[in-house]
Amino acid sequence: MQREADLYPPLKAHFESRGLIVKGEIGAADLVAMGGPDPVIVEMKLKFSLALYHQAIARLSVTPQVYLAVPHPEGPAARRMIRENTALSRRLGLGLLTVRARDGFVAVLAEPGPYAPRVSKVRRARIEAEFARRQGDPNAGGATRHGLVTGYRQDALRCAAYLAEYGAARGAAVARDTGVPGATRIMADNHYGWFRRREKGVYDLTPEGQRGLADWDGALPG
Repeated sequence: MQREADLYPPLKAHFESRGLIVKGEIGAADLVAMGGPDPVIVEMKLKFSLALYHQAIARLSVTPQVYLAVPHPEGPAARRMIRENTALSRRLGLGLLTVRARDGFVAVLAEPGPYAPRVSKVRRARIEAEFARRQGDPNAGGATRHGLVTGYRQDALRCAAYLAEYGAARGAAVARDTGVPGATRIMADNHYGWFRRREKGVYDLTPEGQRGLADWDGALPG
């Protein structure tokens, strides 16, 4: 069974290969390396934990060169664990090292330093589009007991309300009168089971649609 102390020799060798002088258990730090512009502190644990991150963050008051070190994760969840903890370490300005049990290989997954995220234009565009599409602020309460009210659901509710009032109608008429440009596609896709096609281009409301209108009453601004 791997012990925390087993991480120390490979980590010591790793930082010595960088030309640093390494000593263990200096003060409260597991490993300290000197010889560069700033001291290097490494906190070692056998697994990721909130306590490990708290400990490492506290070391940032001593030096900006702080690393976490854990055994390299194994198993089906390892890839996700590495990805998520690497991202978190970068956001906190911490370095991240893993030590492979079978041969002591040290992998540098993140270096300490300020976090400078890259803005995703695609994700930003999705947020802005959904914000613009959403009518009112329905997720503050009420219908959220069924789930979140999205712009898509609001558009489907407009189509359903139109059919409930006027009966079966062509998609083009629903789009024109409700102001929902994608009305025909929404009714054809029938994501919520609210619509049925009577004939080509003509749609009607199902019993599920009637219940949906009742369940989501208040999801549309008055």
